Amino acid sequence: MRGLLASPLGLLIGLSLGALGGGGSILAVPALVYGAGENATAATTTSLLVVGVASLLGMGSHWKAGRVRLGPGLVFGVTGLGGSAIGTALNRHVDPDVLLLTFSVVMVIAAAGMWKRGGSPDCIDDENPETIDGPGPSLTSTGGPGSTGNVAVADPPRTERPTRIHLDARTIPKILLAGTIVGLMTGFFGVGGGFVIVPALVLTLGFTMPDAVGTSLVVIALNAAMALALRAGSVDIQWDDALPFVILAVIGTLLGRRLADRLNPVTLTRGFVGLLVLVAIYTAASSTVALT
Repeated sequence: MRGLLASPLGLLIGLSLGALGGGGSILAVPALVYGAGENATAATTTSLLVVGVASLLGMGSHWKAGRVRLGPGLVFGVTGLGGSAIGTALNRHVDPDVLLLTFSVVMVIAAAGMWKRGGSPDCIDDENPETIDGPGPSLTSTGGPGSTGNVAVADPPRTERPTRIHLDARTIPKILLAGTIVGLMTGFFGVGGGFVIVPALVLTLGFTMPDAVGTSLVVIALNAAMALALRAGSVDIQWDDALPFVILAVIGTLLGRRLADRLNPVTLTRGFVGLLVLVAIYTAASSTVALT
C-alpha cells in the first residue's frame, strides 16, 4: 500500500527521463526508499527495472522525431557493461546507509553538472532553424519579365545530417572512460547515468542536445538490463512497488518528450536541479543520522 501511494513519484522520474534524458533515474532510489519503504539494496534493484523499462518504451517517441542514433548508442552502451558488472558486485558488500550517503554526494555532483549543462548553447533545440541557421529562411524573388509582381518564396529548410561516430585516438579513450563510468554507476547505485551520458555524447561524439537526450535512453536501457541480469536470483524485486512506478514512469517519459518541445530546456533543467539538491540534502541527513 505504501508503494502504491508513493508511485506518483514514478511520473516525476519519467518526466525527467523524457525531457532531459537523465536525472529522473537518480530520483528513483530515494523515492523507493523514503516513499515506498524499501531498503537501499532492494531499491537499487527496483530502480533498475523502473528506469530500464521507462527508457526502452519512452525511446519510441524520440525515435519518431529522429532523435535516436541507435548505432552510436549501442556502441556507447556496450563499453559500460564491464563497469556495470563491477558496480553490481560492489553494491552487495556496502552498508545500505553508506550507500545512501554516497548516493547523496553523487546527486550533488549530478546537480552541478546539469546546472552547467543547462546554460550551455548545446541545450538549444537543433530543430529550430532560427537557432542553427541564422535569422531565418532567405527569400528569393520569382518576379521576372511580364510578371505581375515579385513573389517572395522561402528557400527550403536545410535538412539535418545524421550524427556519425568519428573514432580517432582522442575519441576512443573518452568513449571507453565515459561508458565505463556510466556502467559502474548503473550497477552500484541502480541509476541510469543519463546525466553523464548526455554530456558525454555531446562532447565526445558531437551530438546535438536533442539527439543526445534520445540516444541516452538506448544506453540507459542497455545498462539497466545488464545490471538486472547480474542481480537475477540475488535480490527479489518487490512487484507491488515496482509495477505502479513502472507504469507511471513510462507515462511520464512520454509526457516528458512533449514537455521538452514546449518548455525552455534551460528552465526545465534548472528547475530539476533544485529538486535534485533538496532530495540530496534529505538523503544525506537521513543516512547520516542512521549511521551515528
